[in-house]
Amino acid sequence: MKNFRLTEKEMNTLAERIPTPFLVASTDKVAENYQFMREHLPRAGVFYAIKANPTPAILKRLAKLGAHFDVASAGEMETLHGLGVDGSRMIYANPVKDERGLTAAVTCGVRRFTFDDESEIAKMAQKVPGADVLVRIQVRNNKALIDLNTKFGVPPENAIGLLNKAKEAGLNPAGICFHVGSQSLSTAAYEEALLVARKLFDEAEMQGMHLTDLDIGGGFPVPDAKGLNVDLAAMMENINRQIDRLFPATAVWCEPGRYMCGTAVNLVTSVIGTKKRGETPWYILDEGIYGCFSGIIYDHWTYPLHCFGKGSKKPSTFGGPSCDGIDVLYREFMAPDLKIGDKVLVTEMGAYTTVSATRFNGFIIAPTIIFEDQPEYKKRQVQMTGSDNSCVKEAAI
Repeated sequence: MKNFRLTEKEMNTLAERIPTPFLVASTDKVAENYQFMREHLPRAGVFYAIKANPTPAILKRLAKLGAHFDVASAGEMETLHGLGVDGSRMIYANPVKDERGLTAAVTCGVRRFTFDDESEIAKMAQKVPGADVLVRIQVRNNKALIDLNTKFGVPPENAIGLLNKAKEAGLNPAGICFHVGSQSLSTAAYEEALLVARKLFDEAEMQGMHLTDLDIGGGFPVPDAKGLNVDLAAMMENINRQIDRLFPATAVWCEPGRYMCGTAVNLVTSVIGTKKRGETPWYILDEGIYGCFSGIIYDHWTYPLHCFGKGSKKPSTFGGPSCDGIDVLYREFMAPDLKIGDKVLVTEMGAYTTVSATRFNGFIIAPTIIFEDQPEYKKRQVQMTGSDNSCVKEAAI
């Protein structure tokens, strides 16, 4: 699949109307990613992790396609509820829940929860008696970008005991969940976790507890600045085969976040300052590490940068607009000579960008516009189809 990327002309015409910095999201690309997953991993229903990108247009498009949603707070539940998404399509997948979150779950009709400690049982039993609960287990994955099993997950040997205690408290022990970690590059991690889960399902059955649901989490990778050396279709199909083999009669779900929207958003930013430090050109952009580039710190991520200047390229440094020395985005990046006012494009900016951005130094958080709402989209459609056909449902991104 091709990632969504503006052309130089599209970038410049958008920037003539919209002050930089701004993000451009393609809901067509989000839809394509969703359909790709449903094609290659059909056994797993989708709980989109809205923490990755809660842009309303993206949520509406996914809801229309039939997606369910992974929520972690009252705010996320309330956002979806405000868009008309029923609570039956949400899973409160934060293992630790606060009072406001549980109250929102009641208001929004959320009846599915995850947990990994006995201390959560009484809270859920009081606020949402009879709710479906899945216990989250620890799993291993040395090939994940971010390990999500240090803070979360009970050792597998303690999982059934927790489900029994949940049952005694009046909750419905529905199943097992796990998360192999963010940006997982290994099918083996999923396969190992599925084997662990199968043993727990069998153990529960031997104790008279019939589990019905398995949540395999997210972690499906997307390209970064170095690309992606994984056959994603083959990866999903391998996981699907293991699910068919190990869980032929179980309802299975996954929780993609970065995968669903990471490749669907571009950032348009401007050069606002130039300098030379030693022999190295420096270019200061109007977006930085306290804004959309926050993933450099929080997410260990490198975003693909595209410059359109002419001339020979030389190792250059790019920095953000803040007065903090840590606000450096790229070093030794091969770039042509740029001048103040030049636009640069950053792709794969769809996940964990604006959601973790701050207003440090008083800078605004870059707004998101929807590509399909812009005249540039219509022009692209005309070029692709040879006619002004407004009935085209999906653009080839």
